[in-house]
Amino acid sequence: MFNQTDQMPVIRRIAIVGSGLAGLTAALLLREKNVDVMVFEKSRGPGGRMASKRVPGGSADIGAQYFTARNPAFTGFLAHYAGEDRFGTWPGRFGYQNPDGGWESFPDETRYVGIPRMTAITRGLASTVDVRAETRVERLDRSGREWTLRDTDGESHGPFDGVIVTAPPAQAQELFSNSGLQALAGGLDEPVRHIQPCWATAVHFPEPLEQPYEGMRCQDEVLCWVANNSSKPGREDKGQWWVLHANPEWSRFHQDSAPEEVAEDMVAAFQRVTGCNLQPDEVVSHRWLYAKSSSPDQPGFRWFDDHCIGLAGDWLSGGRVEGAFESAQGLAEEILSL
Repeated sequence: MFNQTDQMPVIRRIAIVGSGLAGLTAALLLREKNVDVMVFEKSRGPGGRMASKRVPGGSADIGAQYFTARNPAFTGFLAHYAGEDRFGTWPGRFGYQNPDGGWESFPDETRYVGIPRMTAITRGLASTVDVRAETRVERLDRSGREWTLRDTDGESHGPFDGVIVTAPPAQAQELFSNSGLQALAGGLDEPVRHIQPCWATAVHFPEPLEQPYEGMRCQDEVLCWVANNSSKPGREDKGQWWVLHANPEWSRFHQDSAPEEVAEDMVAAFQRVTGCNLQPDEVVSHRWLYAKSSSPDQPGFRWFDDHCIGLAGDWLSGGRVEGAFESAQGLAEEILSL
């Protein structure tokens, strides 16, 4: 008979769906306590919303623009597992547009970015984790107390004692529905309704623009954010790349519009917001279907003990990058306490 010791967790092998910051944080914290972890990622590499897109001459951060660290454990975690050279402070000037259209400076706060791109952090975290890339998990099958994962290619993975899902709530709901877990799927109706889309467009100008801020929170019918991506540390661009984020309402209305049409409208809005009449010479757009949650319900994480299934992600913990870390940290502690 297997003799369990205090050093051996009840859950000895766990699958994690999603290799964004939450998934990688959970993987590293659990593995540190002798849990065997396997991470499944539908894309070619890790990143989640800490994503960068290849552009001519370099890359542009099209997802999370920066992060703060109100919890000192967060930067300590990143330094230890990703490496101190993978992130640093962004000493840019930040402003927001008030309801009257005037501009005011943001309060002073230390803001961090990945170096030389946001994905440098998640790639650093993933360097020692077993990540199965380009593997889209379609269904969870349970036999007794063990789970087997089935991917869209018909391959099976497992068995596992538990599963953590760090995908956005709409994708988690679909996974649960495919798995016959209707109660869990139904419990995500409200979070799914609160997830907001976002169109992102990166634009390049051959010469630097003269602007009072490197990051701007806009009051515009199209845009909610614009940032000088080239001003971040470690970017050695020729000219300047700016990243534009559309507001949730406009993004939802134009959710199925052609990227070219979206980019044209967003560039026109950028010119309106900044007073710059120059046309960019390169434009790259990306649609985020699941960008941010507007839900007031922030439980931190969810753990369904009867199923040995957990949910983690920034949508459960305030929407910030740091929230993804805190969500996964809380869930990992819950699992290790079993």
